[in-house]
Parts: sequence; structure tokens; C-alpha cells
Amino acid sequence: MSTTDPVSPPGDPAPALLDGRLWVDGCFDFFHHGHAGAIVQARQLGDELYVGVHSDEAILENKGPTVMNLEERLAAVDACRWVTASVPRAPYVTQLDWISHYGCRYVVHGDDVTSDGAGEDCYRFVKAAGRFKVVKRTPSISTTDLVGRMLLCTRTHFIRSLGAVLEGVEGPGTEGEREERGADMRERMRLYATDESAKAPGADVWFWSASREAKTDDTAEEKGVFKDLFRGKGVRLGQRVVYVDGGFDLFSSGHIEFLRLVVEEEERLAREQGWYEQQAVDERKGKGVDYGPVFVVAGVHDDHVINEWKGVNYPVMNIYERGLCVLQCRVSRTSISLYLLDVSLELTRGSTSMPSSSAHRSRRPRPTSPRCPGVPPTPSTTARRPSCLSHTTPTRRQRRWVSTERSARTGSRTSTRAPSCIAS
Repeated sequence: MSTTDPVSPPGDPAPALLDGRLWVDGCFDFFHHGHAGAIVQARQLGDELYVGVHSDEAILENKGPTVMNLEERLAAVDACRWVTASVPRAPYVTQLDWISHYGCRYVVHGDDVTSDGAGEDCYRFVKAAGRFKVVKRTPSISTTDLVGRMLLCTRTHFIRSLGAVLEGVEGPGTEGEREERGADMRERMRLYATDESAKAPGADVWFWSASREAKTDDTAEEKGVFKDLFRGKGVRLGQRVVYVDGGFDLFSSGHIEFLRLVVEEEERLAREQGWYEQQAVDERKGKGVDYGPVFVVAGVHDDHVINEWKGVNYPVMNIYERGLCVLQCRVSRTSISLYLLDVSLELTRGSTSMPSSSAHRSRRPRPTSPRCPGVPPTPSTTARRPSCLSHTTPTRRQRRWVSTERSARTGSRTSTRAPSCIAS
């Protein structure tokens, strides 16, 4: 344990150990879908999930320096849909008194071995006490692997057609191996689309496919083809549909903050329109359950479109990995309800069609520096598409939209078109 970390857990202890309250801990550096995979599997084993996050100092002593600091890593953990609560500065070697303090009877970890700086098992104490459970580690992804891609500038992780890979048509290996890999990937995507319980459908997942010209040319418009992959809860009565898109590469606290501020702005508008008045709340509860005012649609660009715009070996994560990172995210108690794969860099008429509606759309050159042209927002819009794409500098572009929006109310192109897959 680092000398800067607390010896005992802070706060009052839980009154009892609960079988349904589980503990997961880790570094969660460069938080990626592998981390989310362990978390969602752990959540399936119980009703609540507490996640301990190690300090920068403890990780440095036992493993090496982190890429993201503790605050950024906590933000990523808190944004994961299946996390009940995060615990900062949890000991690197899991201690029984810490997990008992929070009422967690069992600790959950992947089937890989984790050692401290002395080479000893980080979970030796909880294993000896019979309070350890194992889940399957997500294959082919790790923070070390991502750093290696950046240093070596490789492109072998790119996916030409995600739909073909999921169907077992594209990829290395024999036909049987491709089919097995595609089935595993589909199942993992279905798991990441579950709700907060990790046991019921939550998010909607669609593909939008179109020609390369429609994806890369900022003037081409094409209807394309929508494909329904998984159905979740869908749009609920009265919700505003908000469309955002981007690369979402190396999904980080900057992306999360952008999404949070988008939801926050929609909640502010809803509050002004009476969404949170007691009568409105009671009406929604009377029909089943209360819910938020916004339905977020996140579009994720494919690998070759991003690479054509950014070059080198971008994106560092392929479309499947980036899609899972977006899909697991929850901001301000609002899940990313639906996301589209293989979408165009532009908001095309084909990808956002809704009867009796119009859209503001402007041409723009290939991005060379962060820009965020503003269009005055229309109060009656159904779908809101920020022009804060993450092709160039995700955090700066996205934060600039928020900054402009909050100060002058003119920071996003506004569209009254919702994607045709949800227009009905």
C-alpha cells in the first residue's frame, strides 16, 4: 500500500455483508471495453457493484506510471452504466477490511493473474477467505496493447466492414473460426447493450451502411441502409432525440464530459418546459416508471473514414472497440440509448430522415484545427446534433461547443430530423 493512501477505509461501515453487493478494483487506466467487460460480468452476479480505483502513487510503486490521473480514471469508472459507486484510493492489494467496510461479501476479477510490485497475488487475502469470484477476461484488449498501437503506428486492428465481421464473413482464420469470432463479438455487443442491471435489454443498436463517397465526401448525400441489430427500451413519450457523432477514439473523460454537458443542457431546457414538475412526474410514473427527458443517439464513424481524414494509424481503437466504449457509457443517469455504426462524417439527409422536418446543414473543409461554427438553436427541434466531431481534437472541439452553447446559445448545428430508425 502506498504511503499516501489511507490505511483504513473512510466513512461509516456498512451494517452487514450483502451477498448481492460485489467489489471490483483496478487501475482502469485508458478505460476501455475490456474494463467494462469485467464490470458488466461482475454486475450480473449481484445487485450492486462497488469499484475500487487505485491511486496514481500505488500504481507507480507496483506497476509503473499511469497515462490518466486518478480524477480522470474515476470519471471513466463513474460513467460506466453498471457501477453503483466508485471508491478512490483503494489498496493495490485487496484487503478484507476494505471490502467488508462497504458491505461487499465477494470480490470479482478476470481470469488473468494480477501481481503487486513484489510479485505476489493481489487477491491472495480474499482468495484465502473464500470471498473471490472469477469472470472471463475480455480477449485482445489491454492498456498495454493500446499503447503499443500508438508507439508502433500499426493498422492491423482496423476493421474493413464490421457487419461482415459480425456475420463471420470477414477476418482471419478458417470459416469456422470467423463464424465463432463473429458470434462472440455479437454476444459481447448484446451484453454491453443491457440496462443498469446487466440482465435486461437497455440500448438500441443499429448499423447504417452507405457508399464510401457518402461517408467521406462532405457534399454527398445518400439514404443508405439501416440494420436493426439489438432492440432496447427505445424512445419514450415526450423525450427529445439528441444526435451526436464522432470517432470517440481512446474514449476518455473528455468525451464523457462532452456527453454529460449535452445531457445537462437538455435537462435545463426540459426543466424550463415543466418536465420535472410534480404533475408531469406523476403522469410518467402512472404509466409505469419515470424517465429522463433526453434520448441520446451516438454515431460512431468507421475506421477507414477516420483514417482518411486523420491519417497515420488513426483510429487507435477500431470501430467495434470504440462502439463498445460508447455503448457502456452513462452520463447524468442517462444511458447512451442508441448508437449507429458506419455513419458519415456529415449529418446526411439519408441518415436522419423524419417526415415534415428540416435540417440546418453546412459544407465545411477537411478539419485542420478545432472549429465549431454556430447556428442559433431552434426551441422546437426534435433532434439536436452538435457539430463537435472528434476527428481532430475531441476534447477541445467538444468543449468548445459546450462553451459556446452556454455563453451565446449558438454552438451547434440544429436538426429537426431524427434518424429514420427511430422516427417511427
